[in-house]
Amino acid sequence: MNNTATNSTTNNTPCPTVRKQIGKTTYIVRVHFSQTAKETMEDKIKRLLREEVRKM
Repeated sequence: MNNTATNSTTNNTPCPTVRKQIGKTTYIVRVHFSQTAKETMEDKIKRLLREEVRKM
């Protein structure tokens, strides 16, 4: 599997991307972070994990 992080530009704004190849298909995911978010990434991950455990 090929997993690399790169920077590409759209409208002269850096856009972090991750490229992942699974079989013969290559997925390119562009990452966007909100400047107005009210929770940190750590808080968001903890919240998602709590919700997932609660569903089990």
